[in-house]
Amino acid sequence: MAGPNWAEQVTAIATAVGALGLLGALGAAVFAGQQVKEARKARESQIAADFFRRWNEDALLETRRLVATFGTREDLSAAFQDFIASNADEAYVLYRELDYFEQLAALEHVGAFDFELIKLLLGATLIDRWEMWKPSIEAMRGTSGYPMFEALVAKMKIALVSAAGGAQMTDSS
Repeated sequence: MAGPNWAEQVTAIATAVGALGLLGALGAAVFAGQQVKEARKARESQIAADFFRRWNEDALLETRRLVATFGTREDLSAAFQDFIASNADEAYVLYRELDYFEQLAALEHVGAFDFELIKLLLGATLIDRWEMWKPSIEAMRGTSGYPMFEALVAKMKIALVSAAGGAQMTDSS
């Protein structure tokens, strides 16, 4: 029996080289996919860090100090409506917090911000802030309200109830 001729040898070598090239291309594609995923995570982390840094910057600290001067959420709502009606500077100071949460919710909605991170860092605080602002927001519904903030709070309530239910189930088993 005769060995393979030169044409068969060239075909075999070309097939082997093609297979190695394909493996290399697949490896490069997997590596590129991992790089894209890591770059996205880094970008999301930077957005998160910047966003949460804003919470402690002077502008939002001023807002939280002003909010803290009102005894109840109803007092806040009444004062806020008065500030809006008179176009007072305080109205714009108070809008900062509502806008902050609306922007956070919008970023989460489009996938630029991880919900689990919001849950870990804000959790029930997000719900508490919504409850405090709810009478003010309801009084403003004619303008635009804060639908993204409201939707994020609803999602957070579900997540926290689910987490609490899961923890209770784990504790009782």
